[in-house]
Amino acid sequence: MAIHKSNFKVSVVIPVFNEENTISFMSERLLKVLSDYPDFEIIFVDDGSRDNSLILLKELHAREARINFLSLSRNFGHQSALRAGIAKASGNCIISLDGDLQHPPEMIPLMIKKWQEGFDVVFTKRMDSGNSFYKSFTSKLFYKLMNAISDVNLEQGEADFRLIDRCVANELNQFSEDALFFRGIIKWLGFSHTGIEYLPDKRHSGKSRYSGKKMFSLAISGVTGFSIKPLRISAILGLIIAFLSILYGLYALYIKFFTQLSVPGWTSVFFMVTFIGGIQLIILGIIGEYVGHIFMESKKRPHYVIREESLD
Repeated sequence: MAIHKSNFKVSVVIPVFNEENTISFMSERLLKVLSDYPDFEIIFVDDGSRDNSLILLKELHAREARINFLSLSRNFGHQSALRAGIAKASGNCIISLDGDLQHPPEMIPLMIKKWQEGFDVVFTKRMDSGNSFYKSFTSKLFYKLMNAISDVNLEQGEADFRLIDRCVANELNQFSEDALFFRGIIKWLGFSHTGIEYLPDKRHSGKSRYSGKKMFSLAISGVTGFSIKPLRISAILGLIIAFLSILYGLYALYIKFFTQLSVPGWTSVFFMVTFIGGIQLIILGIIGEYVGHIFMESKKRPHYVIREESLD
């Protein structure tokens, strides 16, 4: 049964990093879309931009009080900027989207309609838009890996372009963990979800801020933040290799003492040493990743630092 939601406030959160060429266009499209709603706020989160993004945001706020900004003291990363915006948002529903105009603001009315029908989370799924083979392959690999070895189930193409109800935002604001992966944590929270597909627009200008290094870091945080299965896989792999090593050792003893086939050489020894050594380094790396998470959490540092803001 549909839930009637009226007299509500809409909050839109947009993390930006060096997006001086898109901020004005983004704000124009958002104001046009949101003009049908009597109460709304737009919160741009400047994630330590080195261009004129903050200057433009201040000018926009001076002209339109409903356009607000948070300026972080440095680049803390997309997920931290998103967290800062959601923490400051005061709407009954909160919509997050990227500042590069690949997430079309014109989808917002449909998202709000789904929310009014009673869904607490309205997520979006990116349709294939002719991405390169490498990007498509790595994206599919990430989602398959995430679903296989974690305790959450993400849909292919799911993005940080979503609507969440105030009750979901309140729960998110309670989390204190350092590496918060929003796509996973919102699924983990539960509540009622529905998805809608969208065709991403082309970037208005510039190149993607998500380098291969950042994508890899996000994937590692997503996997290790929701499951200890990689540790269990490491233990199982270690047991299998140990068992195979024992079999190989028995085989070597049999060849040595019961046959004339023993030939001095280093090939098999070299292969086994390097193979087992490589596996050990991988296992140590996985363990180190978890230990690193514990180390960072133990510091209890703030997730971001706000230098200035337009919100009271």
